[in-house]
Amino acid sequence: MDINGFEMGFQGEVLQRGFWLYVWEITYSQTTYVYVGRTGDSSSPNASSPFNRIGQHLDFRENAKGSSLAKRLREKNVDPKRSKFRMLALGPLFKEQESFEAHKPFRDQMATLEYETAMYLHTMKFNVLGTHHKGKPAPLDMIEELKSKALEFLIKRAS
Repeated sequence: MDINGFEMGFQGEVLQRGFWLYVWEITYSQTTYVYVGRTGDSSSPNASSPFNRIGQHLDFRENAKGSSLAKRLREKNVDPKRSKFRMLALGPLFKEQESFEAHKPFRDQMATLEYETAMYLHTMKFNVLGTHHKGKPAPLDMIEELKSKALEFLIKRAS
């Protein structure tokens, strides 16, 4: 029997619930893809941790819910079992809110933060997966810092 061993590690802070932005780098064959996402549900007051979103995103069953990364990779005929994944989680940028009414303004700002980061990476010639839609205005300094950190992450390849 030939047993494979794989190492995984993470910092405990990624277990915090709240509004996070994350950037995935997925390498398959000779192609690298980028996926930008966020936490903060559209239809409930929940804002999960990025660690929680990892499992949802990587559920490759046809009927999986919340698996937008898996769907985007399937569209590109990427074999996830033959891919290399890296993720940068940025946040929490805002705390999880008590009510849906309090949640919505942060959710809408997160949509803009996600959109601006994805569009920036696209202009920097990264192969960005998915579609992104602008929400409500977000702090410009936060947008600039997120774009900078995302770019730095993608330029610094895993060794």
